[in-house]
Amino acid sequence: MSDFLRLGSERDLRLRSGQAHRGGLALFTDLYELTMLQAWLAEGLTDTAVFTLFVRRLPRERNFLLACGIDTVLDYLEQLTFTDEDLAYLRALGPFTDDCLQWLRSFQFTGDVHAVPDGTPLFANEPILEIVAPVVQAQLVETIVMNQIHAQTVLASKAARIVAAARGRSVIDFGTRRAHGIDAALKGARAFSIAGVQATSNVLAGKLYGIPVSGTMAHSYVQTHADEPEAFRAFARMFPGTVLLVDTYDTRRGIKRAIDAIRSAPEGISVSAIRLDSGDLDALSREARHLLDAAGLQRVRVFVSSDLDEYVIERLLHAGAPIDGFGVGTGMAVSADAPSLDLVYKLAEYGGRGRTKLSAEKSILPGRKQIFRRYDSGKALGDVIGRADEQLAGDPLLRPVMRGGIRVDVRHELKSIRDYTAERLASLPSTVTALDPADPPYPVSLSDALRDYYGRVRADVGG
Repeated sequence: MSDFLRLGSERDLRLRSGQAHRGGLALFTDLYELTMLQAWLAEGLTDTAVFTLFVRRLPRERNFLLACGIDTVLDYLEQLTFTDEDLAYLRALGPFTDDCLQWLRSFQFTGDVHAVPDGTPLFANEPILEIVAPVVQAQLVETIVMNQIHAQTVLASKAARIVAAARGRSVIDFGTRRAHGIDAALKGARAFSIAGVQATSNVLAGKLYGIPVSGTMAHSYVQTHADEPEAFRAFARMFPGTVLLVDTYDTRRGIKRAIDAIRSAPEGISVSAIRLDSGDLDALSREARHLLDAAGLQRVRVFVSSDLDEYVIERLLHAGAPIDGFGVGTGMAVSADAPSLDLVYKLAEYGGRGRTKLSAEKSILPGRKQIFRRYDSGKALGDVIGRADEQLAGDPLLRPVMRGGIRVDVRHELKSIRDYTAERLASLPSTVTALDPADPPYPVSLSDALRDYYGRVRADVGG
């Protein structure tokens, strides 16, 4: 990534943003989680439950989802405690009994978690994770589990499409300023990196997660100088190998001025790319490439930004635009075309008995489950959702990641997660990773045993 300014690209300080909130997120929950908890405690309904987190249906704009956020959830579950201030606030609300507050004072999550690794492609109705714990514990954590996995899965899934559309060219995260708050920007930068985005403009995300940090310049830098050539020369002297933003005034004139600045620069001062941030990016990139080549500056690359998403990038490259890299902001940071998922966290078993719902189009597959992905010559053929104790053909995707409230999954470096994700994406059929709707969709079915069990549980509930 020599075509933009980058700092601290290989450092991983092993910090996690969640650690800054140790003991401080217990009240990040919906009120009904706490009122149900108190009622269950009073009734003695504290048996072991299984809750399944899954997406009921894919957005029309998505052929698959990229599961992300499991690592964050495990950190949270390990650290979850109620502070004296938390309990004082709950007491002031009025409805909570001394017995309930005392139970919360000594709360510690002691359950098991089975989950797919971050970066795993998934489809409708496939469990992202399952929590096995006393019902009062498993219900309490619903809100933050859904919040973290929803946001990160939405963003990783969007980024995977953008990276695919870029066809191996660099993609940089420019979305921090329009992300939906600080947490979304930070966790989004990590999700983007997992999906294959090469760097972020967010310096704190770089520090927290060891993501390469990159940046160019803003129009304001050019505007504060007497003219563009002066701005270009000053910035290139300060940051050798930088990128010059050429569209502050007249883009074509800016390209020529950048070329003049590059050619007249003293030895040791270099520019790796010019950046186009407005106008007809196809036509301007062609003109920029022509002028750069004519000046003998074949090594200087063309980098573009300005309202990009996978559809714009696909159109530009399909037309043959000579673009070497993309800075993608709002469209990726808010997943503009599919900003939400039909993500649910539902009780699938209680006290050893399977549970479901009979609501139309809102059914729940009962019991603990497993996903088996079948391959042929390295290519995924389809998935079967089975019962957890089945041994079916294919690779089981859900893994034990926490036992008794203690993390048993090795904490993976971001690079290894990126490599895993790239390998799993490459194994999907090309029709699934394409931008157009897959026809036919990727096949997902139920095992005979799960289908039979589901029928029996439905009959039991309906009776």
